[in-house]
Amino acid sequence: MRVGLLTGGGDVPGLNAAIRAVVKRGEGQYGHSIIGFRNGWKGVVDGDVRPLGRGDIRNVLSQGGTLLGTARFHPHRNDGGLDAVVQTLEAERIDALICIGGDGTLHAASKVAEAGVPVVGIPKTIDNDVWGTDASIGFDTAVTIATEAIDRIHTTAESHNRVMIVEVMGRHAGWIAVTSGIAGGAEIVLAPEEPFDIERIEKFLRHRHRAHASFSIIVVAEGAIPAPGTAMEYETEVGQFGEIVAGAIGERLKAEIAQRTGFDTRVTVLGHVQRGGIPTAQDRILGSRFGMAAIDAVTAGRTNVMTALRGEEVELVPIADVAGKVKHVPGDLLQVASALA
Repeated sequence: MRVGLLTGGGDVPGLNAAIRAVVKRGEGQYGHSIIGFRNGWKGVVDGDVRPLGRGDIRNVLSQGGTLLGTARFHPHRNDGGLDAVVQTLEAERIDALICIGGDGTLHAASKVAEAGVPVVGIPKTIDNDVWGTDASIGFDTAVTIATEAIDRIHTTAESHNRVMIVEVMGRHAGWIAVTSGIAGGAEIVLAPEEPFDIERIEKFLRHRHRAHASFSIIVVAEGAIPAPGTAMEYETEVGQFGEIVAGAIGERLKAEIAQRTGFDTRVTVLGHVQRGGIPTAQDRILGSRFGMAAIDAVTAGRTNVMTALRGEEVELVPIADVAGKVKHVPGDLLQVASALA
């Protein structure tokens, strides 16, 4: 078989582990030819290919990023994009396509599958918001980085008697904010799932600083918003491609808290630091498991599915069931973050 492989959307640590597993298993175990497409779906549209062999994946397990490159490009949203995908795959004699990506890439994969292409998806996103899987590649590394940052910020916050705001990624779901906030001992965690009331935050901070502490840590997801009808008006700022402007909510919270309380307030925006660098052991293992499960599925003729972690097992779920859905932080985990403030 000739199996296509791409990585789309934002890069995350652990992508190379998945690529490595597909190539080692596909070429070594099954004798398949693995054809990489550079820069995600754009590479498929443009016919930008790179055959992958065992020599290409040597020593990549611990490397962040993706050796195939990536781009935020969705063929179904561009005129003639799906037709170009099908034409390239036919020209390259691709029997099946493995797509590693987040919600946008996997949604595109479902559209390509509808066009008659056998597809297997692998979920990756530091936001951990892909529906149908307990975890996605890159999430564990992002949480580890964010937690370490919060640990470090604790010491400077306490030394200077400051309110420190740590802004992390999370457009539609607050998985990084909630989990790193719990692990890092933040006093307040703000996530998109629960719009906040700035007056309640002000009251909490005043009470805390008056009663037993002179500093506080607030972790906020970039997609967090104030509740309708509360005292703070704010509209999420987005960039050219619909991405949330980094630092927007953090800076606004800083100004509000400083003005309302008089406390020295600073903000740290972790930004792309969360998705760069060396993957954790867990992300290397998850990427490897997903890569192996994907090439096994292709070989067995089980396509139009996505690999998913369910408990301790890797399962296959219909990719059509995943497309367009967001996995939000469950209420009980939000309550843990709130209760431990």
